[in-house]
Amino acid sequence: MANKAIIAGSSGLIGSNLLDILLREDFYDEVLILVRKELPIQHPKLTQLVVDFDQLESYSSAITGHAIFCCLGTTRHKTPDRTVYHKIDHDYPLQLAKLAQKNGVHQYHLVSTIGANKTSSTFYIKTKGELEADIQRVGIPALHIYRPSLLTGERQEKRAEEKIVTALYKIIEPLLFGGLKKYKSIPAAKVASAMYKQSMHTNPGSFIYESDKIKELS
Repeated sequence: MANKAIIAGSSGLIGSNLLDILLREDFYDEVLILVRKELPIQHPKLTQLVVDFDQLESYSSAITGHAIFCCLGTTRHKTPDRTVYHKIDHDYPLQLAKLAQKNGVHQYHLVSTIGANKTSSTFYIKTKGELEADIQRVGIPALHIYRPSLLTGERQEKRAEEKIVTALYKIIEPLLFGGLKKYKSIPAAKVASAMYKQSMHTNPGSFIYESDKIKELS
């Protein structure tokens, strides 16, 4: 049986690594990416669908296949308006999950963040926690949630704040062991690899992977 994968957020750090894997490996015969504008990539397995994420319902007929990988997300620097931020980090992934469930997609793979908690006083952490809770209520047969810590890898855009955080991490990471291991930085490529490998399994249920577990799976 032919397998189709859908990626939302394929231009980001994790999404771009995941796209490379899905196009390279044989498990998926078709890869559909949902984009705001076409990426400069061509491949026999690849289809690009330019979408208005505010009108996702309009593209419902395309939201089919074996698995959906949601790597959508923004930053406070790029999206200072909290209403818009919440729409990108919560509403779009949730709407995509609802369409997937309605169309019989078996798997949904969601990139969240370390410490996601719907009761947190931190807006970013709270938003991710609310998203996790809301998607778990959608009823997709197999829901995989990935909670990476600080991501490393080559970004297209340079972020001054992340350079500072990365430098600090190099100092404190040797102190992160035992129960603190999950807070160590992780290459985006490892997150993408874990997502791909887990998608080849058919076990139903809801699964959450902290950063240290993601490394083991990759």
